[in-house]
Amino acid sequence: MGALVVTFVLAILVLIVLAKTAVVVPQQSAYVVERLGRYSGTLQAGFHILMPFVDVIRYRLSLKESAIDIPAQVCITRDNVQVGVDGVLYLKVLNPERASYGIADYVFAIVQLAQTTLRSEVGKIDLDRTFEERTNINTAVVSELDKASEPWGVKVLRYEIKNITPPGDILAAMEKQMRAEREKRAVILTSEGTRDAVINTAEGAKQEVIKASEARRQQQINEAEGEAAAILAVASATAEGIARVARAIKLDGGFEAVQLRVAEQYIGQFGELARQTNTVVLPANVADVGSMITMALQMIRQQPQAGPAVPPGRS
Repeated sequence: MGALVVTFVLAILVLIVLAKTAVVVPQQSAYVVERLGRYSGTLQAGFHILMPFVDVIRYRLSLKESAIDIPAQVCITRDNVQVGVDGVLYLKVLNPERASYGIADYVFAIVQLAQTTLRSEVGKIDLDRTFEERTNINTAVVSELDKASEPWGVKVLRYEIKNITPPGDILAAMEKQMRAEREKRAVILTSEGTRDAVINTAEGAKQEVIKASEARRQQQINEAEGEAAAILAVASATAEGIARVARAIKLDGGFEAVQLRVAEQYIGQFGELARQTNTVVLPANVADVGSMITMALQMIRQQPQAGPAVPPGRS
């Protein structure tokens, strides 16, 4: 019975020794080992054997990227407006030894530093710019935290502002301002549209007047060219007619035809003159129609003859 108890105790001791000496470190984790109270080394992922009752695992750290919520806090902007700001911080342990012995609690320290840095950055800008300067604020916070956390073996990757909450009365005033700005832009756009419409109408009227004047000018040019062409055609036709008459007079029987034509026109014109007016001034020999025709024919007869014309009364 005593041997059984001793065996059982020895088995328990063996299990304890194995538990103290055999260690399995998970992936993306690091264990800090102390030997007799002093730093001995850092165990990476895998199976490790420790010296029993001498080596002790003091810290177990995760090497994964961690997201830490930054509680909401009241920040005062440069124009003395209180706003509530919260965010989220992303960090990663790069040096397990520094993270274990460089600071007591690096998470608490980084959270406090992030809040103080955020208050400082928000205090540099006005309320109206806090919403549009989020990226710059995030960059400034990450830069300051990264400088402070480097001795702790921790890398601050990024910081993001989640919410910026101004007071209720400030929100109401901002809403009125935005509404007024929208109405202002609407009025400006309406006036610009009216102005453009008036300009376009005036430009259209101007172009219409210019086109009409050009059309009238072209019409006048065309009419003048048409009249000139008509005058030229009439003159050409008249010249051609006179030339043909002259050639016809020289033919056989042409002179007798001219006599007949002159007599007809004389009698016709004299009749029209008597029909159109009540008072007619007649020459002394108006009754002697034959003598008038003879005189006209003598003038015609003399035209085809060569040489100077012979005055009347000379032979």
